[in-house]
Amino acid sequence: MSDKLTPSFDAVTPRRANIWLFIVPSLLGLLLFMTPVPYGDGVTIPIAVLAGEFKSLLGDRAPLVVTILICLAAGLSIITTFFKPLHNTALLRTLFLTSLPWLALRVLGALFAIMTLNNVGPEMIWHEYTGGLVLHELMPTLLAVFLFAGLLLPLLLDFGLLELTGSLMSKIMRPLFNLPGRSSIDCATSWLGDGTVGIMLTSQQYEQNLYTKREAAVIATTFSAVSISFALVVVSQVELEHLFIPFYFAVSLAGFVAALIVPRLPPLRRIANEYLNGQAAEQCDLASKPMKELLAIGVQSAIARAENSRGFKAALVDGAKNAAEMVFCVLPVVMAIGTLALVVAENTSLFSILGTPFVPLLELLQIPEAVKASETLVVGFADMFIPSIMAASIDNEMTRFVIAAVSITQLIYLSEVGALILGSKIPINLLEMFIIFILRTLITLPVIAGVAHLIF
Repeated sequence: MSDKLTPSFDAVTPRRANIWLFIVPSLLGLLLFMTPVPYGDGVTIPIAVLAGEFKSLLGDRAPLVVTILICLAAGLSIITTFFKPLHNTALLRTLFLTSLPWLALRVLGALFAIMTLNNVGPEMIWHEYTGGLVLHELMPTLLAVFLFAGLLLPLLLDFGLLELTGSLMSKIMRPLFNLPGRSSIDCATSWLGDGTVGIMLTSQQYEQNLYTKREAAVIATTFSAVSISFALVVVSQVELEHLFIPFYFAVSLAGFVAALIVPRLPPLRRIANEYLNGQAAEQCDLASKPMKELLAIGVQSAIARAENSRGFKAALVDGAKNAAEMVFCVLPVVMAIGTLALVVAENTSLFSILGTPFVPLLELLQIPEAVKASETLVVGFADMFIPSIMAASIDNEMTRFVIAAVSITQLIYLSEVGALILGSKIPINLLEMFIIFILRTLITLPVIAGVAHLIF
C-alpha cells in the first residue's frame, strides 16, 4: 500500500494524559449525541433535551430572535461582500463573504422573515402555511439545535473518535463500497457530525490526490448524510420525537442499502477511477490487515489526533465558530428557500405534477395519503427541510414518518450539500446530482416503508 495511505505509528508511544484526552471527550460526545434518554412522553438524545429546553426558554420571543439574526446575517453579508471592510478577520469573512446568488438568498430570507413577523406584504408570503410555518415552527427548532450541536460537535470530531472508527471500518469500506478505509472517516464525520464537513473533507483529499474521481463522487453523493442533529430537527418538525430511535434506524438502514446500490449504477459507475492529476488508482490493502493491527493503528491515530486537538478550550472556540456558521449561513437560506417552496406548493400544482409518477409506488407500498405524500418527494432536491414542513399538515403518522425519513436519505439538496458539491472540484454536475437524487428516492423509499409498517 502507498505510503500516503498509511501513516507510520511505529515511533508513537502515547502518554497517559493523551489517552484520557481521547477517551473523555469522545465518551462525552457519544453520550450527548448517541445515547437514548427518556424525555417527555418518549425517548430522545441529550442534545435534543438541551435544544428543547432552550426553545422553551425563548418561548414567543423565538421568531423575533430568529428574524434579528437573519437580518444581521443579510446586512453584514451585504457590507462584507460589496465593501469588504472585514476581510482581515477570518471568521467574519467565512460567515459573511459570499457569492451574489447566495447573498440574494440571504437578503430574500431576511425580507421574508420581516414580512412574516409583521404580517405585511403579500399574504402568500406570510400565511400560516408558508412563511408563518417556517418562521414560527421550523426556525426556532433549527436555532436551538444549531447552537447546541455546533458548540458540542468538536467532542465527536476533534479528539480521535472518528480516527478510531475509520480504522476499524476499513474492513467493510473496501469490500462493500470499493472505497479506501480512510474514507470511513469522511463518512463518519457526516453521519455523526455534518454532511457539509464531510463534503469539505472529501474535496480537500480529492484535490490532494488521495481520492480518485469516482471515490470522491461516491463519498460526496452517498455518504455525506445529514447529521443526527439535522435528523432531530426533521423528526421534530413532523412531531415524531418519541420515535427518534426507530426513525434514525430506518434512515441508517435505507442509507446503507442505497450506498450498496447507487455507486454501482450510472452516473457514478461511469466516472473514471483516476486521481485529479490523471494518475491511475492505487491499490489499497488496508482491509486485508487483521483486526488487531487495525485496532492498534486506530488507537494510535486517535491518540495522535487528541494530542493535536489543542484541548477543551480550543474545542469550545471551534464549536462556537461552527454554531455561528450554522446560524448565520444556513438560517437565512432555509427561510428563503423554504418559504418559496411552500408558496409554490400552496399556490400551484407544480409539486403535484412532479410527484404524480410516485403515487402508484406509494400505493403499492400501502402508504396512506399517497397523493399528498407524492408531492413531497421531489421538492427535497431544493432543500431537505421542505418535505417535512409540507408533511406537517398530513394527519397519518406513518406517512409523516416515511416522508421525513426519505427526505434525509435523499441526501442531495441544493440549499447546502448540493451547492458545496457544485462549488468544489468533485466531478458531479447538476443533472447527475438530480439523477442520483431520484435513484436514492426509489431505492430508500421501499426500505423505509418496510420499517414503518413494522412500527405502526
